[in-house]
Formats: sequence, structure tokens, C-alpha cells
Amino acid sequence: MASYYAYAAPHKKNVSGVDRKLKRIVIILAMVVGAELCWFLFISPCMPLQAVEVTGIPGIERNLVLNRAGINSHSSYMTVNPAVVEANLEGLYQVKSARVIKHFPDSVMIVLEPREALAFTLVRIGEKITPAFFDKQGVIFKIGTSLEDEPLSPSLPLISGLALNEPILGMRLSPVFTGFLASLERIHTTAPELLTAFSEIRIHPKIYDGFDLILYPNHNPVRIRSAAELHEDMLRYMMLAIDVIVSQGTQVDEIDFRTGTASYTLKEASSG
Repeated sequence: MASYYAYAAPHKKNVSGVDRKLKRIVIILAMVVGAELCWFLFISPCMPLQAVEVTGIPGIERNLVLNRAGINSHSSYMTVNPAVVEANLEGLYQVKSARVIKHFPDSVMIVLEPREALAFTLVRIGEKITPAFFDKQGVIFKIGTSLEDEPLSPSLPLISGLALNEPILGMRLSPVFTGFLASLERIHTTAPELLTAFSEIRIHPKIYDGFDLILYPNHNPVRIRSAAELHEDMLRYMMLAIDVIVSQGTQVDEIDFRTGTASYTLKEASSG
């Protein structure tokens, strides 16, 4: 028995030594993993951003976007507030909406949606007459265009009579036109072909308050007077009524649809 215990004791001592080495290795690995987790979870998100991607509007100045967003070389994943950045960016006249996507732990993507032209008007800039484009909110976001680079859509109507004097980018049309713009957008969405039937839509102020619309058909020399808001059914009725009246050989100067039914005035006969 004595010899057995004398033999077994060294084996137990060797096992204990291996356990201690394994414990040291486990502790070291745990410290390394813990350090990496601390860096990844707590330190890296507080470090300056490694990447900020801006997409959605070709040609927009990156520095303009970042300055408006409030993102600089000291910004980090933790300090970027998406709601605040989005609100700031939507103040740019070119931007319809903005979305900020944070990628943990050190990058941000900014996705911009550009404003889309609902209509355009002609304005005087200095000595030059040039188109000014506005969206459904009445925001003028572009002045001037190259027809070679960006041909005008046939469904993009010309709106005249807005009385804009030296407009600037970011200017918003008067709230009085809110209903008109909303009706124009509905037609642009549901039946854009109706807008191609007219060469111009003129705003005609009333004597006391509000305004009427005067529409000029492309293929008939007849003015159409309408209420301040356009409706698809009424536009279709207008086109039918024009065809009927003109086909009868009636010399019409203007057709009035403001009451919902067509009434017209005849052209004055020329004397001599």
C-alpha cells in the first residue's frame, strides 16, 4: 500500500499542474475576448465614424449634405440621431425625404429622395425667361434646365399667372394654391394623359378672393374656364364637350365649366 501511494502522488501533482495551465489559458482567452467585446460594444461606437455614404440625389454636394446633417469628423455611431438628421436634411430644397440608416458600430448611410416636378412655370431671371419647377408642396426646387439633358415630360403642365418675381430656390408657392396642387397631383397620378391635352393652365385671380383656372387645349383655339381645383371626370367632360361644340361649327371664344355644366360665349363677329 505504501508503495502505491508513493507512486500515485506524483501523478496527482502533474494533473494539478495541467489544470492550472488550462485555467491560465482560459483566463487569458476570456480577457482577450472581453477586451474585444468591450471595444466592439462600448468603445468603437464612440469613436469617429469610419464611413458615411450619401445616396439618392446625383450631383448634390456631399459637404452640403453632411453640414446640414450635423455630421463631422468627430461624429460617432452613438452621437448620430437619425430623427434629428432626417429632419435637418428635409430642410434642403432638393430633398423630398431623407432616411438615415446606422450600421453598427461605425458607419452611417444617408438615403435621400429627390423632389419630383409636378409642374413648371416661366419666370424672369434678369433678362432671361426660364422655367422654374415646383413639386406637389409648391416648393421651387429647380430653375432652368437643359432640354437635351432633361427633356420636359408631356404630362408636366405649364402653369402661368403665378406672378413670381425673381424667384429663388426653396421658395414655396402661396398656401392659396394648396388645393389646386393637390388636385393636379391626383390627376398626374391617375390620368396623366389628360394633362397632355393642354398647352397651358393659367391662374386667373377673382376680383375679391380666390382664383379660377383658364385651360388652353392643344388642338382647339378655345379657352376653358374652370374652378380652382381640377377633377378627372370634369376634364374628360371638358374634352368631350369641346369636340361636340367645335364639330357643330360654333365659333366659341370660351367655355365655362365652373358650375359643372358647359356654358359658352361666342366669338365676336369682326366688322367690315
